[in-house]
Amino acid sequence: MSITFILGGARSGKSRFAQELAAKLGKRVLFVATGEPLDEEMYARIEAHKRSRSTAWKTLEAPTDVAKAIKGKIGDAEVVIIDCMTLLVSNLMGTEDIDAKTLEEKVTAELKELVGFMRTSKAHFIIVSNDVGLGLVPPYPAGRVYRDALGMANQMLARNADEVYFMVAGIPIPLKGAHPK
Repeated sequence: MSITFILGGARSGKSRFAQELAAKLGKRVLFVATGEPLDEEMYARIEAHKRSRSTAWKTLEAPTDVAKAIKGKIGDAEVVIIDCMTLLVSNLMGTEDIDAKTLEEKVTAELKELVGFMRTSKAHFIIVSNDVGLGLVPPYPAGRVYRDALGMANQMLARNADEVYFMVAGIPIPLKGAHPK
């Protein structure tokens, strides 16, 4: 059992690297997708992601309550990829106006359950997330609430991960317990 956390900017190669690691760690892979096809552009992105994965892998769509969903579907999976935290936090935020404290509580509860489950599982976990805190400060309150909640989630996952990589231009930079693969 291990937890590998991969983060970086948009289009930095996070998902590709996660898939390469998964293929090295085992044949039985469960891919947990947190994205929802809420518009045509997102539908096209999800379809492209599906085509990039091995057809031998199982896919589980879990926009929230990820630990609970995985518990019911993990079966004999040797590796579980969760792609991605960025959309999970967005899903927890929802479309209604949410304050920072409420979102932080929702994210913390979700991740405590997930980390607890990962620590008791025999599978290797690979978690993907964006680092949105490197750019400009969002000009609107909801954007700042989201950025802060995702930053908190990333910190929590990095603390609990055995290995952490930061992706830049398709290059994995090991940050914690990791050795270049």
